[in-house]
Amino acid sequence: MVQPKTLILSAVLAIGLTGLTGIALAEDQHGSVPERQSWSFGGPFGTFDQAQLQRGFKVYREVCSNCHGLSKVAFRNLAEEGGPGFTEAQVKALAAEYKVKDGPNDQGEMFERAGRASDRFPSPFPNPEAARASLGAIPPDMSLLAKARSYPRGTPLFLADPILQYQEHGVDYIYALLNGYSKKDDPNWNDYFPGNKIGMPNPLADGQVDYTDGTPATVKQYAKDVSAFLMWTAEPKLEERKKTGFRVIAFLILLAGLTYLTKRKIWANVAH
Repeated sequence: MVQPKTLILSAVLAIGLTGLTGIALAEDQHGSVPERQSWSFGGPFGTFDQAQLQRGFKVYREVCSNCHGLSKVAFRNLAEEGGPGFTEAQVKALAAEYKVKDGPNDQGEMFERAGRASDRFPSPFPNPEAARASLGAIPPDMSLLAKARSYPRGTPLFLADPILQYQEHGVDYIYALLNGYSKKDDPNWNDYFPGNKIGMPNPLADGQVDYTDGTPATVKQYAKDVSAFLMWTAEPKLEERKKTGFRVIAFLILLAGLTYLTKRKIWANVAH
């Protein structure tokens, strides 16, 4: 008869081997597995770093926006609570720098006008076909990129993620991807992209974007900042969601306590 300890040990070994196999398959099919990064917005009480979001927006605007749109984000979102913290005046001035297609006018024609705070970021291309003709591929919109991208974690890790409240798979992947251009003779080789050949050449270089707050102007810092910014564009209400969740949990704990005390009060004089 097989002893219970032997069964438990066998189960643990099986789970471990399955996990290692899962990680190996992930590396084979999806390139190297990204390392988990430390983010200010991670965990149940995490919040966005406004300075980092502003730097990330600067990187997006000066580098990424040449090819990638941000179609689900309005200029006014930059001034909302929990975001980069721009003032309304800054947002209006920023929006006015863009040309937005509007219309039709009284003559039935479309026209261009200066952007308003209520407008969404215009696409760098008039349509997907124009993007394909210019770049050879259609670059993804970046609005929800941090939530749309992920990578396999293997059997043991994905089971532990809900317990550890690890929800930053997408932003970790973006950060790793931007730092994954390891071959100088091949600008399209990326360690973390599936198949290792990505259509986007290395977009970042040291000193490319000027930071005015003294933050190091390096590729790793650019990648960190723009990844955090894309996490905010994908989940702009993250801080509000966490605050609401904390209030709900506190309420449920209080309700459970009151329910227990009420039960004891009602049944105190009842014979058991």
